[in-house]
Amino acid sequence: MKLSRLLICVLLFIVDVGYSQDQKGNIDPSKPTNLYTQLNTAAEFASGEGYGIYGLRINYQYAINSDNLILAEVPLLYNNSTNKFGLSDIRVRYFHAAKRNLSPKVIAIVPFADVTLPTGSVEKGLGGDTWSVGVGGVVGLALNQEVSLFPGLSYVYLTESGSNGLGLQTNLSYKFNKRTFVFVNPIVTFFDFDTIWQGELNFNHIITPNRFKVNAGWYPNFTSKFDTFRAGCTFYF
Repeated sequence: MKLSRLLICVLLFIVDVGYSQDQKGNIDPSKPTNLYTQLNTAAEFASGEGYGIYGLRINYQYAINSDNLILAEVPLLYNNSTNKFGLSDIRVRYFHAAKRNLSPKVIAIVPFADVTLPTGSVEKGLGGDTWSVGVGGVVGLALNQEVSLFPGLSYVYLTESGSNGLGLQTNLSYKFNKRTFVFVNPIVTFFDFDTIWQGELNFNHIITPNRFKVNAGWYPNFTSKFDTFRAGCTFYF
């Protein structure tokens, strides 16, 4: 009951902040190499073998300018196997659009840095107990008006085990119309100890252009047989 009240209060606060702002200019969130200041909130449920985790994930992205963006992601989760609620592992990312519009097909080259902090408690079942540090880049490719690809390559280092990894993704964006689009993103990471297969299926619909959209997604980890489902909304500033 306390968890439900907390989530409702946070969502109401976010809605109030989001609608108190005024959005200028036209945006296209179907292309992840477009960098905008935004606030994303999502209710989350994740299930593994013998346990479930659910709660709220808050993701704030601040565009310093059109070519530089800082992202901070804060998960507040509850583990039903330990009956514990609290802060999970925080993620911080930085994106820099080094090149734009190299050709009609190549719309952007965006290097990034990605750090996950072990802020969640392992004893409570809310954290991974390791720093994850990654660097990489994404290329934006516009195949036609509806379909874009955003393949990416990254290097990942886990401090707890000292393991290195090479991550690959092929993020496909398909626009059904000006307001509705979907991301389909297979992801594989080759570590010293294992190969991790993951994916993303994320459906988005713009309610108010330049200002507000809703989304729902499935984020499976095929290797660990762990499924995450999220439904939320995004405010643009």
